[in-house]
Amino acid sequence: MNEIITDIKALQEETLLNLQSSKANNTVRAYKSDFNDFGLFCAQNGFKSLPSEPKIVSLYLTHLSTKNIKMSTLKRRLVSIGVVHKLKGHYLDTKHPSIIENIMGIKRRKGSVQKGKKPILINNLIKIINVIDHQDREEIKKIRDRSIILIGFSGGFRRNEIVSLDYEDLDFVSEGLKIRVKRSKTDQFGEGSIKGLPYFDNKQYCPVKSIIKWIEIAKINSGPLFKRFIKGSKLSENRLTDQTVALLIKNYLRLAGIDNKNYSGHSLRSGFATSAAESGAEERSIMAMTGHKSTEMVRRYIKEANLFKNNALNKLNFDKN
Repeated sequence: MNEIITDIKALQEETLLNLQSSKANNTVRAYKSDFNDFGLFCAQNGFKSLPSEPKIVSLYLTHLSTKNIKMSTLKRRLVSIGVVHKLKGHYLDTKHPSIIENIMGIKRRKGSVQKGKKPILINNLIKIINVIDHQDREEIKKIRDRSIILIGFSGGFRRNEIVSLDYEDLDFVSEGLKIRVKRSKTDQFGEGSIKGLPYFDNKQYCPVKSIIKWIEIAKINSGPLFKRFIKGSKLSENRLTDQTVALLIKNYLRLAGIDNKNYSGHSLRSGFATSAAESGAEERSIMAMTGHKSTEMVRRYIKEANLFKNNALNKLNFDKN
């Protein structure tokens, strides 16, 4: 009997590990962070956080709604609370009427329109690269930073995908550069995908040429493609963090004289999608590069790109008397 109990415990532990491994590390961290906030709310109000009840979760959501928190964040917190309960072997009905109806009421009162971060379009991308190239600093630092920004834009990469790239993921061919993406937000099982970056006619803004130059000057032949600097211009063996990408973007926008308040690490990816849509690229071509699995977000980029191009006001003639 004791052996059976031991086997069951071992299976439960193994199942827990499988459940945790089914999610990307960033996702697991987000779950923990969200649940910690819920736990703090419960502790401050004398509630039990694990296991909890739908009415307590509903009160927490109402608490969040009184703050300047987006609906997407509120919904993510609910998912996180439900996942943590499941991982710990507890049942929580996140579809309970007291939760769902409360969310619907919050949505009606607050509105559900989300204000996204601004995309970095080609004109601003050019300004950023020009600012980097004309900086009075070590060449190796300039080449690294310009390569990160050019590859992030041209490949429609998420910032964590950029810093996760290894030298072994690159394959230079006559047409340009093939990049193997080992795992992404929409590829949780690590099946991988390939992105192709062609050579540009304009060498100054060509991501492939910039990457080649970076590899040569940094003497990279294995491991992380983008590394941190230590002691001035000396490269460490440590991979860059995705937060560094966001800070680089913010810094160079500021140096280019552009208000960086509504930009983020995602601005390179959305900038590619919007710019490609403006240039008439097909929906499936944009999705092939960005890795989007659904058309919803890509169509939002296309809609924004065509906001003025297909505007009905362009058909009106105010010169007639």
